[in-house]
Amino acid sequence: MPWKQKNETLDHLISLSGAVQLRHLSNNLETLLKRDFLRLLPLELSFYLLKWLDPQTLLTCCLVSKQWNKVISACTEVWQTACKNLGWQIDDSVQDALHWKKVYLKAILRMKQLEDHEAFETSSLIGHSARVYALYYKDGLLCTGSDDLSAKLWDVSTGQCVYGIQTHTCAAVKFDEQKLVTGSFDNTVACWEWSSGARTQHFRGHTGAVFSVDYNDELDILVSGSADFTVKVWALSAGTCLNTLTGHTEWVTKVVLQKCKVKSLLHSPGDYILLSADKYEIKIWPIGREINCKCLKTLSVSEDRSICLQPRLHFDGKYIVCSSALGLYQWDFASYDILRVIKTPEIANLALLGFGDIFALLFDNRYLYIMDLRTESLISRWPLPEYRKSKRGSSFLAGEVSWLNGLDGHNDTGLVFATSMPDHSIHLVLWKEHG
Repeated sequence: MPWKQKNETLDHLISLSGAVQLRHLSNNLETLLKRDFLRLLPLELSFYLLKWLDPQTLLTCCLVSKQWNKVISACTEVWQTACKNLGWQIDDSVQDALHWKKVYLKAILRMKQLEDHEAFETSSLIGHSARVYALYYKDGLLCTGSDDLSAKLWDVSTGQCVYGIQTHTCAAVKFDEQKLVTGSFDNTVACWEWSSGARTQHFRGHTGAVFSVDYNDELDILVSGSADFTVKVWALSAGTCLNTLTGHTEWVTKVVLQKCKVKSLLHSPGDYILLSADKYEIKIWPIGREINCKCLKTLSVSEDRSICLQPRLHFDGKYIVCSSALGLYQWDFASYDILRVIKTPEIANLALLGFGDIFALLFDNRYLYIMDLRTESLISRWPLPEYRKSKRGSSFLAGEVSWLNGLDGHNDTGLVFATSMPDHSIHLVLWKEHG
């Protein structure tokens, strides 16, 4: 029969049917018209189809049936990709699909907290009796140097003072388990023993305040940047000056000693490099015991010195990043070329705190910001109190920074940001525990 006649015949049969027959027809029509493709298709084809759906839709599909939930939860690549898109680090050695679905659910919660400005909490450290100018953070411990002629080491997780020793006025500090190195407004650098509080070395030679220090035990070298426009290289254990590097025409507010990770005409992977920065320039030096040390390169954002650099500097051996009034500048250390300039037109004069593969931590006078470097957009902010301003930039710092290369569900704990306050306390911004 033609299709029209078939339809008329069916209509007639339906009109003659009772409730039992109609229910039987209804039950059979559902199985004939609807096909459970996730149950019927081979698993490889099901996974291929699932890749086209966004994670939120997949979570909704998990509610359809136990079979759907089982198939969707087993699609490792889908959940790994979803985690990557959120800025999460992926360990490819973990192939448990259910693990990655759980990681995604944890990740989406943390990202929502960031978007809703609910990811952090605050705390304070109280103990100094005069302004705190110097801060340095490492492995859960925060060192503070003050004009009250003391330096304190704090356990951030408990807020307890671990050590407190008498020093000179501190403009810069750096420490490890045994010792503390301080740069001072009295134009000297000193090394102190935590356990006894004794001064083990005193480095004299600068004619201006020492605003930045760094050292390396393997090289037995200490470097210092000063208001006398020079950088000095010292023998850490002997206390003698090995070299004085000149060429800066402004206060040297930052020195960084770092192992190079890339090859160029001027250096090889494994070479130690010294970076020194002033108001307008970043200078790159080879580190060795040679007396006539030559500057390898000078970087700036404007030849006429019309644009100032912020007193913050990031160098990981591959890239140099510094902030200015024009935005964030990123240089490739192999070629010294500017890779990109990240501008935030909605917010001017953002200062750099930390820079990673996925995120950057920035701040201004009012807020702490997190930027997604893949989109160069600000994804979160946190209000800051009226902290103590410093032209040198050492009275505020980032805490844990491993999460800037991607969150993993474990590295979003501990200290995010610390700054000194006008009442001599230390204001802390900490990750809030996962909900």
